[in-house]
Amino acid sequence: MVQAPLQAALSGPTLVRLLARLAEADVSEPQASLADRLSQWLGWTDAIALSTALSASPNAPPDPSRAGVAQALDREDAALVVTARSALTKMITRACAPANARRGARETAEAPAPADFAEFRQDYLSIQQAMETEIGQLRKRLRALLAARTPALARLAAVDAIMERSLGAREQRLLASVPALLATHFERLRRAAQQAPDEAPAASGAWLAAFRKEMQSVLLAELDIRFQPVQGLLAALRAR
Repeated sequence: MVQAPLQAALSGPTLVRLLARLAEADVSEPQASLADRLSQWLGWTDAIALSTALSASPNAPPDPSRAGVAQALDREDAALVVTARSALTKMITRACAPANARRGARETAEAPAPADFAEFRQDYLSIQQAMETEIGQLRKRLRALLAARTPALARLAAVDAIMERSLGAREQRLLASVPALLATHFERLRRAAQQAPDEAPAASGAWLAAFRKEMQSVLLAELDIRFQPVQGLLAALRAR
């Protein structure tokens, strides 16, 4: 597969670099800072809510009614995060495996290519929904723990809730465009394989196997991005 070269200075999340490569796009570093971009994404009501949360008095006592909840969940929070991430990783690996491997059969050769990208699209969307649901529940649970700890951690929990509400819709719109990029890449690989002269039968499914690995890499990179807020909340709990 021929890959378009990227600018050497390109850095940032693995997902961005992977998608740029698969789309054969020449991507440069953004000129605006992260703070500038966030200011464009937040509406005025979100900005007011965020400012209120950040300026809240650190001397306010935590809600005593939540102390019992915090103690009950304290020993489980890290294990829940690890378990959730492991389950989502296994879901991704299984979805990107050849059909014979999914059935538990010994993998010998790639099955015939699907007629179109529809099967892969459905798998990708299902995994995105699972990530959104599971990670949303984890963030809510960790915020409850933070809110019961100290006033400063309670403020962090409030900020995270505002950021999730404010940026969630934009995040979902951006991530929803990923399957379309993969669909274009899928068709490009298939056309190249069909046009290859005298292709050996043993290598006829090589392009599809390569695509499955690329789709798995993209999903795992998306999982990394989605898990960043969870890791941040968990780190705050461990540093208390």
